Amino acid sequence: MTHIDLGPGREFDRVRAIERALGRHATALGDDCAVIGPSAHRLVLSTDVSVEDVHFRRRWLRLDEIGWRATAAALSDLAAEGAEPIGVLVALTVPGEMSDTDVTELMRGAGDAVAAVGGTVLGGDLARGPSVALAVTVVGRAARPVTRKGAQPGDAIWVTGVLGGARAALRAWQAGVEPSASTRLAFAHPRPRIAAGRVLARLGATAMIDLSDGLAGDARHLAAASGVQLAIDAGRIPLGEGVSEAARAVTQPPVAFAIEGGEDYELLVTMPAGTEQAVREATLEAQAPLTCIGEVRAGTGVEVVLDGRRLELVGFDHFR
Repeated sequence: MTHIDLGPGREFDRVRAIERALGRHATALGDDCAVIGPSAHRLVLSTDVSVEDVHFRRRWLRLDEIGWRATAAALSDLAAEGAEPIGVLVALTVPGEMSDTDVTELMRGAGDAVAAVGGTVLGGDLARGPSVALAVTVVGRAARPVTRKGAQPGDAIWVTGVLGGARAALRAWQAGVEPSASTRLAFAHPRPRIAAGRVLARLGATAMIDLSDGLAGDARHLAAASGVQLAIDAGRIPLGEGVSEAARAVTQPPVAFAIEGGEDYELLVTMPAGTEQAVREATLEAQAPLTCIGEVRAGTGVEVVLDGRRLELVGFDHFR
């Protein structure tokens, strides 16, 4: 059994307990994907579940948006591995009263999401249940898979895109108001960073993870897996449009609001020293902005500093 360390939290304590219980029947639990085969193009697999009233609410989103969002979230794990998508399998659970048209709309969104990154729907399952849920399994290939384990002191820490938009939309809905167009798009229509993941892997990425549980939480997982400390300058973190306004509404500094927010589905990646120019020049090919936000140091954990003051932040945990 290959052991991969995770950051703190009840959810991840349960993953550790599952790993211990499975013993030799488990391999590399805790990484973004399972990697199979020694060939030049290894098979890369992952699965992700999106559950009504936990990850989304039907009154917030169209059905095709629910399908897109669930599939994009799963594809984001392939992006974090630097993998090329082959396709997805979708196990769809729907209430008995849902119409045939509603079911096809959900799957149309899923199909659009995987088609946008060059894959297809490979199959799946359909079942009746008390609410809508999508369990999406993604299949890809990678010549050089990038895991969370491999960051080295002296590496630079980069992030794709902008952060905080999904959390801003969520806060608006919870307050009973409609989110701005930009924050709603960030929540309903995330774009898995497949192109960026492949480019960064080719340029020598040492470790990578997608930001599903928030930068504060996911950075801890990468640090734990690599056995290093991530030193992050919060002032460099790129914020999405409308994030500052949402943060002010809950009296939280905008960067703290963004760092703690989940479901941005951007990539956090460590790159070797000397690759800064190459990374900056790859922005167009990566199809996403790339921002350097810190450095890897010897040590453990994550240190986030804003204007010389250390911030104590937490990411999302399903069971907290």
